[in-house]
Amino acid sequence: QVQLVESGGGLVQTGGSLRLSCSASGRTSSVYAMGWFRQAPGKEREFLATVRWSTGTTYYADSVKGRFTISRANAQNTVYLQMDSLRPEDTAVYYCAASKYGGRWSLRSLYDYWGQGTQVTVSS
Repeated sequence: QVQLVESGGGLVQTGGSLRLSCSASGRTSSVYAMGWFRQAPGKEREFLATVRWSTGTTYYADSVKGRFTISRANAQNTVYLQMDSLRPEDTAVYYCAASKYGGRWSLRSLYDYWGQGTQVTVSS
């Protein structure tokens, strides 16, 4: 079992920045990759970015390339999402996820563990 806890969400103005953190505990040796998703009201959960834990290889959704950056701190079992140039349409609950295996990174079904989410609100 792996537990994930997100933090760092909050209220920010358009053009501002936030850095989200996700800390993993439990059987962290089983984690192959960690990623970030978000879900806005009335919309499906959307893939944002993922990082291969062993190599640091990253993959981003087109919608956030150039604005969001995913990174990891291996010793702390923590993954980050640096979000810059935020827009009102970025408002959503942001979720951290961990997978036991590789596959199609953008698919929700790949990920075995999920955090409870952290709210990000971007005001205009």
